[in-house]
Amino acid sequence: MSALHEMGVAELAQAIAEGKTSSVETTQHLLARAKQHQALGAYLSFNEDASLAQARAADARIAAGERTPLLGVPIAHKDIFVTRDFPSTAGSKMLEGYQSPFDATVVTKLAQAGAVSLGKLNCDEFAMGGSNQNSAYGPAHNPWDTARVPGGSSGGTAVAVAARLLPAATGTDTGGSIRQPASFCGVTGIKPTYGRCSRYGMVAFASSLDQAGAMARSAADCATLLTAMAGPDIDRDSTSLDHPAEDYSRLLGRPREGATAAQPLKGLRIGLPKEFFGEGVAVDVLAPVRAALAEYEKLGATLVEVSLPRTELAIPVYYIIAPAEASSNLSRFDGVKFGHRAAKYDDLLDMYKKSRSEAFGPEVQRRIMIGTYVLSHGYYDAYYLKAQQIRRLIAQDFQQAFTQCDLIAGPAAPTVAWAIGEKADDPVANYLADVFTLPGSLAGLPGMSVPAGFGAGGLPVGLQLMGNYLKEAELLQAAHAFQQATDWHTKTPAGF
Repeated sequence: MSALHEMGVAELAQAIAEGKTSSVETTQHLLARAKQHQALGAYLSFNEDASLAQARAADARIAAGERTPLLGVPIAHKDIFVTRDFPSTAGSKMLEGYQSPFDATVVTKLAQAGAVSLGKLNCDEFAMGGSNQNSAYGPAHNPWDTARVPGGSSGGTAVAVAARLLPAATGTDTGGSIRQPASFCGVTGIKPTYGRCSRYGMVAFASSLDQAGAMARSAADCATLLTAMAGPDIDRDSTSLDHPAEDYSRLLGRPREGATAAQPLKGLRIGLPKEFFGEGVAVDVLAPVRAALAEYEKLGATLVEVSLPRTELAIPVYYIIAPAEASSNLSRFDGVKFGHRAAKYDDLLDMYKKSRSEAFGPEVQRRIMIGTYVLSHGYYDAYYLKAQQIRRLIAQDFQQAFTQCDLIAGPAAPTVAWAIGEKADDPVANYLADVFTLPGSLAGLPGMSVPAGFGAGGLPVGLQLMGNYLKEAELLQAAHAFQQATDWHTKTPAGF
């Protein structure tokens, strides 16, 4: 039997169900491993007693004859989901030590499925950033090269999965925060259609964009997690889709209609936006992406050139809409009811100013200021309203492209992971790293990053796949077929 930390979700669930190990034993092993590699900065908090209690409960359910795909399997949550058993900080000093009285819906659903929570994972403050350097508790380190960023904002999630600290974990994606770190760390990540997963109990950044998703080592394991965590929650989340829960693994390993076992994706049309393959994409990223697309052709897929003409507008549109929503959402953190309160102040207004300036990091302050500006009188129509109009046109571009193809593919990020501190003084350079993930987020489409090879310095490169609304099962089918034919997703960073 493989070492416990080397197993994915399905293998671990089977080993626990068959009595080859127990949930308690696996939880203890992975907690010890997490503490052994704390220098990676993946975890922000543990509660060993709570984790072991969940593991014992899972073992009792197994002893009673229950069998489900996640029963007894340890995972962890990005620290943007509130949890009763662990502190919920959103990577910010503003919420340092905050203990939520309730669990987020995603956390509840995974617990009901029998998953055991090992702790909370590092992230950019309030999920704002693409490198995990904006966390108030220090950066997470890419296990492929610990001097480099893991991507963000779900950097702790990507690091934990890549370094084999756990088999899978939750993340969130507002503008690429699952797909970009998955690419940088060589793991599989999926952001479902906006509204598929409840936002109840997810600390809000940009409400019209934030979406929960999963990272794991394989598309099959991502499907298992997504099946458990997605589903309607309209009583508690007004943005939740009133669409029945699905088994996202139902198409895995099945050839498309009319296809063969040798060419399971025959008839699948993959659109390649010409804007994703032009200037600005590093040569060492393009080479593995093109090799991965050649593999898709061997599997029977057809490559079709399409156009997303407003791709370059996605960055300015996103960095108007997201900060505008952030300035509204973060106004609740004022030092009055919960969160950080300044020790000394003269009056109520002074308390607001000092509490917020002391506890919010520079990137959060920058986005609040931008958002407040674009929403202010005299600028709303020129900036915010115009950005929303272009957002609709970006969504229409995708619908036009989907008349010619079934899926859209390209690089998940224009480069491999950069050095920690390299872009610290240039926020715009950080923003540009999301150029290929932002359009899909603005349109609310499902997207994935799948390990596709390595670029300069032996650093991972991810292939991004995007589908039309509610087409997660088809996306996962295509990703799984690729992973059955290649082994990029099985590669482990040296030393882990």
